Amino acid sequence: MLQKNMRILIVDDDSSIRNMLGIVLSKAGFDIVTAEDGKSALVTLKRESFDLIISDIKMPGISGIDLLKKVKTYNPEIPVIMITAHASTDDAVDAMKLGAEDYITKPFNIDELKLIIERSIYRKNIERENIELKTKLTEKEKFENIVGNNRNMLKIFDLIDTISLTDSTVLITGESGTGKELIARAIHNKSDRREKPFISINCGALPENLLESELFGHIKGAFTDAYKDKIGLFEVGQKGTVFLDEIGEMSQKMQVKLLRAIQERKIRRVGGNEEIEIDVRIISATNKDLLEEMKLGQFRSDLFYRLNVISVRVPPLRERKDDIPLLLEYFLKIFNKRFKKEITGFSNDAMEAFMRYTWPGNIRELENFVERSVALEKNTFIELNSLPVELIYNISDRNNLVTDLDQLLEEGEFNFTEYIDDISKKIIIKALELNNHNIKNTAEMLMLRYRALRYLIEKYELKTDTK
Repeated sequence: MLQKNMRILIVDDDSSIRNMLGIVLSKAGFDIVTAEDGKSALVTLKRESFDLIISDIKMPGISGIDLLKKVKTYNPEIPVIMITAHASTDDAVDAMKLGAEDYITKPFNIDELKLIIERSIYRKNIERENIELKTKLTEKEKFENIVGNNRNMLKIFDLIDTISLTDSTVLITGESGTGKELIARAIHNKSDRREKPFISINCGALPENLLESELFGHIKGAFTDAYKDKIGLFEVGQKGTVFLDEIGEMSQKMQVKLLRAIQERKIRRVGGNEEIEIDVRIISATNKDLLEEMKLGQFRSDLFYRLNVISVRVPPLRERKDDIPLLLEYFLKIFNKRFKKEITGFSNDAMEAFMRYTWPGNIRELENFVERSVALEKNTFIELNSLPVELIYNISDRNNLVTDLDQLLEEGEFNFTEYIDDISKKIIIKALELNNHNIKNTAEMLMLRYRALRYLIEKYELKTDTK
């Protein structure tokens, strides 16, 4: 997906191309400025900043090549995409050697250009993020986003220190939302590879063919949309770390190709024959039981043992509840700043609710609950009635409702409507008690329309103050 609100400077002496690109990219959400030649482009660059430049190579006066040289002299971080005619691809190659991000030939496909822009900005962001990590992180700060004093977490901190001294593959296991990627980043940030990229990809979020292209790259013409050569993430991450999240979702075919890459430390781009040497550290993560997946024939044992040289198990939040107060304080600071509030803490009832809950969504769920609570709270303390309904009533495992239903079905016939009504009635009674039987406040807590709640109250014959 293209990133919005990026500023792009388009430089071309052909007004039709300038206008066409300006219209199309503006519709795509970019802030577009145009220049009719290299000279006017330099004047514009002196007074304004841009995230990316698209420039024709052949222009009167200051050519695209000369413009590129000047841009790279005073701001080498700006990606520059060159436009060239088919007959001048040699010039485009020269431009790439001088630091151009990419090039596109006339007549060009606008969708191809959008992909090049997206990839250029993505690479720029990766480079910037790694520079920021390099300059900002101290030894103490390398654990700044991993909050915890729990005994199991302290063991993980010690393990990270040890792991970072090696170059072995690491398999991080744990439920969704436990912070597996934070652990992977901490290992990278404390290793000798910390000045190189940390590349993260979710193996379960992409179809097989796209995942292969993302990891290994492809050559022009390898498949329908392969308009030009593409560098894969293993090459982008050279000398750095590649984090393969949700590795248990990878197909059998991709498992074979990944195994080969790990064993031989070489890859082939999709559609290509050239073997490219890679030097990356691989850290993978999964919320699946890979031993069970191996028994079922869903995960290759040879790949498992390659990935699982060192294993780290991240405990679920229910096993480290003594860290909940620390996590609440951490997220409270974040959302106070975001929402410009000065909430100082949590009431005893609210804290008790947080501690009682079993956290099926782990830290990610806790973060979402704190964000919602801070957004809604009008007082200086987070009160119980500002918390989400499931937290107040400890409906922590929605699967329990399904399990109960399955059991009732096995035991014989039952009235489904009565079953649902019973659950609804219990929740409304509890909410009314928390709000002193005030209907308006109860409706706000349950996120129901006032009239809808009035109807349910009358249906269940519940006590209220009629407000």
